[in-house]
Amino acid sequence: MITPSDVGLECEAQAVRVWRRPRALSRKTVLHSSPAIRYRHIYECKSFSIGIFCIPASSIIPLHNHPGMTVLSKLLYGKVHVKAYDWIDIDEPGNLTKVRPAKVVRDGEISAPCAAMVLRPTDGGNVHALKAITPCAILDILSPPYSSKDGRHCSYFRRRQKSDPSGILWDRTRESEFVWLEEYQPRDNFVIRRDLYTGPTLDL
Repeated sequence: MITPSDVGLECEAQAVRVWRRPRALSRKTVLHSSPAIRYRHIYECKSFSIGIFCIPASSIIPLHNHPGMTVLSKLLYGKVHVKAYDWIDIDEPGNLTKVRPAKVVRDGEISAPCAAMVLRPTDGGNVHALKAITPCAILDILSPPYSSKDGRHCSYFRRRQKSDPSGILWDRTRESEFVWLEEYQPRDNFVIRRDLYTGPTLDL
């Protein structure tokens, strides 16, 4: 039931509602969004972390994972396209740590207000990409939080052209329904800047 006003984002949400109207685009008053994605950290303990991603229109958070973590993700305002994958487990010789087959489990837009998404470690939604259709804000609760020393660090992925000559996957899914994903490092122009949380104090 959380809303933008609960976390100090009511002004931003109001601006996006104006921005979404076609005739608002011709007005002199335009929503000014920073080109950088911003993260407002709210709280963190050993059990979970809470933060908000403020994403300008057309910006993309590349395909990434949340290993061993449950994610509660709530779109607070705006519209976003979500594409998520589920890993396909196969018994294939060789090193699949960098390139693995996956199938699409979600590919569509969501608009606020809407229900929260729950992404569990066994769900394909734990590997997903986000593209802001309008300026938007997403509240994320991660449990447990990222921790490099405990093996919970974020990895990024991209599609790679790879054939299935042995037919390992053919009897399990049609080729058009899966892709090969490889781990990679995003370009230097992909930046998430830390921003100050200015909303109400949480009593935790």
